[in-house]
Amino acid sequence: MQVVEQNYTYMPEPLRCTGSVVSRELRFSRAMIFAIEEINNSTELLPGIRLGYQIYDSCASVPVAVHVAFQLSSGLDPVFYTGDNCSQSGMVMAVVGESGSTPSISMSRIIGPFNIPQVSHFATCACLSDKEQYPSFFRTIPSDQFQADALAKLVKHFGWTWIGAVRSDSDYGNNGMASFLAAARREGICVEYSEAFYRTNPRSRIQRVADVIRRSTAMVVVAFTSPGEMRILLEELSLEPSPPRQWIGSEAWVTDPDMLRFSFCAGAIGFGIEQSVIPGLRDFLLDLSPSKVAASPLLTEFWEDVFNCRLRKSAASNESVCDGTEDIETIKTPYTDTSQLRITNMVYKAVYATAHAIHNAVCQERKSTTQCDKFTRIESEEVLIQFKKVHFSQNGYDVSFDANGDPVATYELVNWQKTESGNIELVTVGNYDASLPVGREFRINRNLTWVEGSTQVPVSVCSDSCPPGTRKVLQKGKPICCYDCLPCPEGEISNATDSPDCFLCLKEFWPNAERDTCLPKPVEFLSFNEVLGIILAAFSVGGACLAIITAVVFYRHRTSPIVRANNSELSFLLLFSLTLCFLCSLTFIGAPSEWSCMLRHTAFGITFVLCMSCVLGKTIVVLMAFRATLPGSNVMKWFGPPQQRMTVVSFTFIQVIICTIWLVLNPPFPMKNLTTYKERIILECALGSAVGFWAVLGYIGLLAVFCFVLAVLARKLPDNFNEAKLITFSMLIFCAVWITFIPAYVSSPGKFTVAVEIFAILASSFGLILCIFAPKCFIILFKPEKNTKKHLMNKNQSWDK
Repeated sequence: MQVVEQNYTYMPEPLRCTGSVVSRELRFSRAMIFAIEEINNSTELLPGIRLGYQIYDSCASVPVAVHVAFQLSSGLDPVFYTGDNCSQSGMVMAVVGESGSTPSISMSRIIGPFNIPQVSHFATCACLSDKEQYPSFFRTIPSDQFQADALAKLVKHFGWTWIGAVRSDSDYGNNGMASFLAAARREGICVEYSEAFYRTNPRSRIQRVADVIRRSTAMVVVAFTSPGEMRILLEELSLEPSPPRQWIGSEAWVTDPDMLRFSFCAGAIGFGIEQSVIPGLRDFLLDLSPSKVAASPLLTEFWEDVFNCRLRKSAASNESVCDGTEDIETIKTPYTDTSQLRITNMVYKAVYATAHAIHNAVCQERKSTTQCDKFTRIESEEVLIQFKKVHFSQNGYDVSFDANGDPVATYELVNWQKTESGNIELVTVGNYDASLPVGREFRINRNLTWVEGSTQVPVSVCSDSCPPGTRKVLQKGKPICCYDCLPCPEGEISNATDSPDCFLCLKEFWPNAERDTCLPKPVEFLSFNEVLGIILAAFSVGGACLAIITAVVFYRHRTSPIVRANNSELSFLLLFSLTLCFLCSLTFIGAPSEWSCMLRHTAFGITFVLCMSCVLGKTIVVLMAFRATLPGSNVMKWFGPPQQRMTVVSFTFIQVIICTIWLVLNPPFPMKNLTTYKERIILECALGSAVGFWAVLGYIGLLAVFCFVLAVLARKLPDNFNEAKLITFSMLIFCAVWITFIPAYVSSPGKFTVAVEIFAILASSFGLILCIFAPKCFIILFKPEKNTKKHLMNKNQSWDK
């Protein structure tokens, strides 16, 4: 189209088109003529009525399209026919066109107020579905709203979340891209850049768009452009090597055969209108004789451009004159290519839709025949009303319009694939049907070829997916598709890819090493199966055996002076209590239960008090025995065997009462300790009442201190007859062990608390048996010469001499 600057000093010249004929558009116009001739020869559709037509070339220019629209709406015709051929000359019933959205919008605004129906075969802008603005507009091609939704689902299907976008700076490109971006946003897709350009922009503008594509990190580029803009952009990109890009195309350019020459776009995918077969069309297109061509200025221009010759000799041209041997069948152009009739079928359906609307307005069904009155005067408004009711089937395709003037949206998914010869061909690999339920509209039934001939789906993401065990943290100032993957905090997991948050495991569960699942926490307690438990159990059993062996030795030598002199009855009772003390530590090993928790503390408390009572009784007897040797003293009658037994029973009974109160009011119980260690459960016995526990322990300590004080008082009595010195040492060890036990018990974590308690029991028990009984057993077994009454009565000798 030639653009002329006007200075408003003279009338502007008529608009003229420049450039060569677009052979694809020529095929569209010839398909319209073919459809009209089919209808005029039909005996079922508009019988007896012939449709007339007039074809205008808008040159894809809005001013030319507007000029034509005004001419059609005014009905200005240079010739007025009065014959039988036309009911009313100059009366336009409908307009088929335009091929572009922007010219269609301009035309619809002009002819719409005159109620002239307009049906387009290629105007896809979603804006044209607005019946308030475009009440008389219909189309046989689906709205871009459906295509935009389909493209967004396609991008999401292949996992692309980081894309670039380019569009025509026109109604088609701007509205189509706006619909796509809204759908992409709903699908969680981010756009790195969105560039708009038009074919009339300066080359610097086109270069800037090409540079943006080259510098971008997005592998996928979605292009919502018309063929004219796309051709210019791809030509610019072909001038300088560019990183490989996966092109996703809108229907307007991705199915244009002329675009297939850009080999670096191999692997491009997009949606195309469904293919169709129109019987007889190819023969009609190829039926061009020089006489037919010469009768049409448009065909003449096409013929001369294709064969590079002139039908008529011109003095101003050096081109040769066509000699009549030219054969259109030998020429490969979009005009002759009927292998993939897509938009051509939309033209075909648009003409038939117009014919059906006129048929319904002027024809009536009478019995088995159809009567049409060709002299009936009809207004375009009547045809417009019938357009809304059109519903027919042609060549296996249903044609109808919804309330917005749109057809049912169905697309083919097409892929640019290289053949063995190196050429690129358009291959249908799937389809999309918007009328199907959600989630089932989209289907791929063939393998796709991707950019650079790859069979692997290219990756186009701003950030790699965050694996389970991590969470997404958005990068500041960037789209939501750009993020960092941070490991889940301690105690939390994420079990899904790209999880925005981590969540805590339940109290009794803990994350695995990968932090993608919660596993039951291992339950920990002092077990007989672990080394520490085995060692402590061995010492416990060993101590009990040592006490029994000592008792056996004492029993076998019960008549010996050293056994009789050291209160054999209390000694046997003490050895029995020490055996129980050693064995009670076994109750602390193993999984705590309700009964074991109550048994371990009460058994410990009672056996140790019994032990301390025996030691205390022996210490008192030693003290009183020496006092009884004083003249006039009869104190020993108060500390004979019955009194000794009563003392032991009384002291032990007090501890029994304390334990009973503890067990009745708030006894120990098994519990799962979830606080000491986060990653594991400590199975332990809770004290129930801390007062009860410390009362039991305090009572033992009180007896131990009392015993220690008495033993200290008796330490200077004659050695050979006195075991107070040995008791003093044993009490020193006992008190030292239990004094250090308190801080160790409080600070020890988990099962080591139990181990500390067992160690204190065993250490104090071993201290008692070794300090009190070991020297005596040594004399009995290895120094029998000292185990005599004479030696014991000798005050000048000690046991260790």
